[in-house]
Amino acid sequence: MFGEGGREMITTVKRSKLASALILIEVMIAMVVLGIAALGVLSHQYHAAVHARIARAQITGMRTAQLLLEDWKSTGGSEDYDVATLGLGFSSRLSIPPQWSQGQGQGLGSPLHDSAHSVIVDDLPMLMVLRWQDVAHDTITEVKLRQLTVIVKLGEIDAHGDLVFSESYLENIPPIILTTYARVDASGG
Repeated sequence: MFGEGGREMITTVKRSKLASALILIEVMIAMVVLGIAALGVLSHQYHAAVHARIARAQITGMRTAQLLLEDWKSTGGSEDYDVATLGLGFSSRLSIPPQWSQGQGQGLGSPLHDSAHSVIVDDLPMLMVLRWQDVAHDTITEVKLRQLTVIVKLGEIDAHGDLVFSESYLENIPPIILTTYARVDASGG
C-alpha cells in the first residue's frame, strides 16, 4: 500500500518521535538534578545565615559578660556592686525568672542582691545574673578570695516574670557563664 518509500517515511517519523521523547526525558532529568543542587545550595545558605546569627549573639553575650565581670572585679568583688550604675543601659534589679533556677548557675554561689539585670545590645535582649561566693580566707593576712560569676542568657523577662525569647534561635543558645576570682580587699570591696 505505501511502498518502500512510505515505510521509510513512517520509520523516520517514529525515530524522530523517539528522539524527541529521549531529549524530553534528558531535559527533565537535568532539571531534577539542577533542582536538587539548587535546593542544597539554598539549604546551605540558610543554615550558614542562622549559625552566623547564633555566633553573633554568643559573641555579644560573651563581651557583655566580660565587661560586667571586669568592672565587678575592679571593685574587689563588692557585695554592693550594681550594674545599673554603669550607665550603659543595664536595668535596675529584676526578679530572677523561675526558669533560671532549673540548673543554670547552681553551685556558683549566691545571686548578687537576689536579682537579675537586663540590657539590649545590638538588638539582642540579654538577662544576666551575677553570683558570688567566698572560696578562701587567710586568717593570718585577713585576705579573702571571692569567686565572681556572670551568667548571661539571651532573652528577656515578660510582664509575668518569665524568660521569653524575641527570636526562636535564641532559646537554644546555652547560657554564657564566665567566672573569675578577686581579692576582697583589692579595691575596697
